Amino acid sequence: MSKQIIIRPLITEKSELLSENLSQYSFVVNKNANKIEIRKAIEAMYGVNVDAVNTIIVPGKSKVRNTRTGLQKGRKPSFKKAIVRLSEGEEIDFFGDI
Repeated sequence: MSKQIIIRPLITEKSELLSENLSQYSFVVNKNANKIEIRKAIEAMYGVNVDAVNTIIVPGKSKVRNTRTGLQKGRKPSFKKAIVRLSEGEEIDFFGDI
């Protein structure tokens, strides 16, 4: 049984600035994946050369919102984020056919 390493790309304002200026791309990855597995998965999926992989475990947060029935308390789950730096001149196009 093989685990899915890359869950999805992370598209935020900060990640867009990183990709435009520094050729770095952000992904949500499996919590058990290490940097070597992440590097191999990105190179295989997008056909690019990866220079460096940095990982961060983003902690979960408690959220509270007001509704008509009162306060709703919940929790956002924690996740692992990988910031991948590509070789000079390479890029990943997430919005290719839109």
